[in-house]
Amino acid sequence: MLESACRFYVVTCGLPAVVRPDLGRIVFRAGTVGAITMPAHIGARVRVCIEERPGWAWPIVSHPRSKRWTFLVGPNLPSDDVALFAEMFRHNVSIAPMGAEVALPSPLRSDELSCREWVCQPRDGFRPPGTAVVEAIRCCLSPHWPVAG
Repeated sequence: MLESACRFYVVTCGLPAVVRPDLGRIVFRAGTVGAITMPAHIGARVRVCIEERPGWAWPIVSHPRSKRWTFLVGPNLPSDDVALFAEMFRHNVSIAPMGAEVALPSPLRSDELSCREWVCQPRDGFRPPGTAVVEAIRCCLSPHWPVAG
């Protein structure tokens, strides 16, 4: 079951996924695919912001226990931009460094604490540029962001 899900991620989604049998998970190492993780409430706002860009299916993983979302992105964020990392850190947003292990949703849930679910499952190899996600984060954290009434 893990192997067929991993094959889908590799063949259909173009993710460099592998099965970690020791953990019972499917993971990839950040490199050709990046990851930006944030609190779910920020992620939900970012999703609203990006849904205005028709045709883009932004792959988003939810970590329900920790209430965090991870956006899978293209690898166009500079790995040495200390100011960007600090800015995002102040908002509890983390950008996975090159080589970081990123867990993907799995059909098996051997450990409820490590459960992952798709908010928006990839349907192909598209991933938005990391810069577009950072731009959306900045936009929805702006004091001018619309307040629901």
